[in-house]
Amino acid sequence: MILKYCYGNPLETEAVIEKIRLTESVPAEDGVLPESGLDCLKMKEGGCGFTCSLSENDIVYGLGQQIRGINKRGWVYESWCSDDPDHTENKRSLYGVHNFLIIDGKECFGIFVDTPQRVRFDIGYTDRDILDVSMAANDYYLYLIKGDDPENIVKEFRRITGKSYIPPKWAFGYGQSRWSYRDEDEVREVVRRHRENNIPLDSVYLDIDYMERYKDFTVNEETFPDFAGFAEEMREQGIHLVPIIDAGVKIEEGYDIYEEGTEKGYFCRKEDGTYFTAGVWPGRVHFPDMLNDEAREWFGSKYKFLLDQGIEGFWNDMNEPAIFYSEDHLNEVFEQLEEYKDKNLDVNTFFEFQDLVRSIANNPEDYRSFYHQYKGEKIRHDKVHNLFGYYMTRAAGEAFERLMPEKRILMFSRSSYIGMHRYGGIWMGDNHSWWSHLLLNIHMLPSLNMCGFLYTGADLGGFGSDATEDLLMRWLELGIFTPLMRNHSASGTRRQEAYQFKKLESFAGIIGLRYGLLPYLYSEYMKAAIKDEMLFRPLSFVYRDDSQAKLVEDQLLVGESIMIAPVYEQNAQGRCVYLPEDMKMYRMRSLEDMDTEIMEKGYHYIQAKLDEVLMFIRPDHLVPVSSGGRCVEEVDENRLRVLGYIKDGAEYELYQDNGYEKDYNIQRHTSVIVLTPGGQLEETSCWKQMPDGMIVKK
Repeated sequence: MILKYCYGNPLETEAVIEKIRLTESVPAEDGVLPESGLDCLKMKEGGCGFTCSLSENDIVYGLGQQIRGINKRGWVYESWCSDDPDHTENKRSLYGVHNFLIIDGKECFGIFVDTPQRVRFDIGYTDRDILDVSMAANDYYLYLIKGDDPENIVKEFRRITGKSYIPPKWAFGYGQSRWSYRDEDEVREVVRRHRENNIPLDSVYLDIDYMERYKDFTVNEETFPDFAGFAEEMREQGIHLVPIIDAGVKIEEGYDIYEEGTEKGYFCRKEDGTYFTAGVWPGRVHFPDMLNDEAREWFGSKYKFLLDQGIEGFWNDMNEPAIFYSEDHLNEVFEQLEEYKDKNLDVNTFFEFQDLVRSIANNPEDYRSFYHQYKGEKIRHDKVHNLFGYYMTRAAGEAFERLMPEKRILMFSRSSYIGMHRYGGIWMGDNHSWWSHLLLNIHMLPSLNMCGFLYTGADLGGFGSDATEDLLMRWLELGIFTPLMRNHSASGTRRQEAYQFKKLESFAGIIGLRYGLLPYLYSEYMKAAIKDEMLFRPLSFVYRDDSQAKLVEDQLLVGESIMIAPVYEQNAQGRCVYLPEDMKMYRMRSLEDMDTEIMEKGYHYIQAKLDEVLMFIRPDHLVPVSSGGRCVEEVDENRLRVLGYIKDGAEYELYQDNGYEKDYNIQRHTSVIVLTPGGQLEETSCWKQMPDGMIVKK
C-alpha cells in the first residue's frame, strides 16, 4: 500500500512517475497521518518534518549513497549533493541525494521525502529511539509504503519511480581509467599492456585531458588528431572509449556551445538577470540551466558530436554542480586578503585567514546567488540544488532516445537524485585508496539498489591517494561482482593499472573471473531491472527470522544464488564469515583454479590468500559460468559450465540477449537450466549436456 501526503506547494521533481492518489494535503492537528495506521509516526507542528519512534531492535535501511553502515541508525545525514572526496565518518552528505528509508522492526514501512531542498535525517543521533526528519521549507511530498518485508517495499517503491537504467552489455566488462591519459599513444599503451599480459579489458575512460582546453563536446586535435578513426581502431580491438562530460561550459568567444547557449539564454542567471559565472576545470564557466526544458534538450543534443564519432558511452561529472569559485565571491576574497598582508597571523587570525581561503570552493552563498527557469517559474538554485545532476543526466538520456532510439548507450553520473536511475547509473564518487572506502563500497551497494541504482560501482583501487597492490587486489575481488567494474585514479597519484604490480598472473586471474561469471551477473542484473528488484541485498532481507543475519553488514547476496564475503582489511589472510544456511564455498583464483567445500550454517573463520575470492552458493541454486574472454564480445554464453550446490535439484532462469538492443521481453530472452541431484541436465531443458560436462544450447 502506498500513501501520498502533500505539504505546501512542492516542486514536481518527476522522481515518481506513477500517478498516486493524494491521501491528504493537510494532516490532522494531532500529527497522525490519515490512513497510515502508524502510531509511531507523527508530523511536527507546522509540517516542517516528522518524527518516528524506533524500537530497540529496529533497523533503518536506505539513503542510497551515504557514509557509515547498511543500518543507518546512530548518525545525522543531510540531503545535499556535495563535491567532497573525503568520505569520512564525520561527513553528512556525499555526491547523491536519495531520500528513501525503510524502517524494519515491529512495523515495516518505507518513507520517501520527495523534495529537492536540503533535508536533515537525525536517525537516532540526538535520541537513539527517535528518527527526526526536518527541512527548511514546508514544501514536499511524503510517501509511505507499507509492506510485509523490505524487499516487497523496495519493489513497490521501484514500481512508482520507474524502471532502472540498462546499459549495453559491453559496459559489464572491465574498464581502465585514469585522470591523465593525455593522447592516443598513451591509450594504445594501456590497451597493449592489458592484452599482452592477458588481462581482459572492454573500455578505456577519457578524463578531461581529451578535450580542447577542457571544453565540453570538443576534442584536442593535437593529441587526438583523428578521434573517429581512433575510436574505430580501439573498437576493432574490443575496446570502447568512454569520454567524460562536465557541467560547466567554458566562457570563450568563438566556442560554439558558449555562444549558442548565451544567444538563446540557456545558462543560469543571477538575480539581476546577468549570467552567473563560476570557475571549474576550464576556468570561468556558465552552467546550463538543466531544469529548463528547452535548455536541457539543447544540452543533450550536443552529445551527438561524440556519438557521430563512434562513441557509445559517457560519464557525467562535476554536476552537483561543483564550484571552484564564483567570480563575485572570488573578487570579495581577494579584497579581504589585502587586510591580512601586514598582520601578525596568530592562532586566531591564521585560522580566519585559512577559513577565508577555504570559503572559495562550493560556498553556500554561491548556491544562493543564481537561478533556474523551471516550468516557467524562476527558482533560486539552493532550493532545487539536488536536481541538477539528475537533470543533466536526464538531458543525455532523453537525447539518446531521440538520436539513437534502438541502441543502448552507456551513461553514468557522479551526482544524482531518485528518478535519475531511469536515465543512467552512478559511480560512488571520488573516493580514496583507503581500506575504509572498500568497506564503504560494500555498504553502499544494497542502499543504492533500494533506490533503483543498479548500475553502480566504486573507483576500484581508489581515486585519490596511493593504491597498494594488496588494496587493489582485494578491491577487484569485490569489483568482479559490481555492474560497473572500473579502475580509476587521479593524476599525481601512484599508477594503479593492474599491470603496474608484481602479481600479474593473479590480477589476470581475478579480472578473468568477471568474464567467467558474466552469464550469471548479466542475467541477474537484467532480471532485477525488469522485475524492479535488487541485485545486492543484505542477508537480513532474505533470512528474515535469523537474528544473526540482521547483524551482518560486510557480506552481501548477489542475485538469487551467490553470497559474497569480501576481505577488506590490510594484511588479512582470511576473515570471519556467517553462513545463514549450509552453503558451498568456492575459493577462486581464476576460472581454471578454484577449490570447493560444503560448509555448515554458522560462524567460520575462512582462510583467503591475497589472490583468492570467497564466493558461496546457496543450496539448490545454480551459477552458470563461461570460459571467459579478452572482452565481453568474446564470451561464449551458448557453451557454459554450471556451478552449484544441489541437494534436491536446482533450477536457474538464464536471461540472454544481444546486449545492445532494447527488446527486454523476459519471456523471449530466458531459458531454464534444470539439474538433478546427480548434476545431470534434465531433458526438458533447452540445453544439452556434453561429455566434457559443458552444457550447450540446442
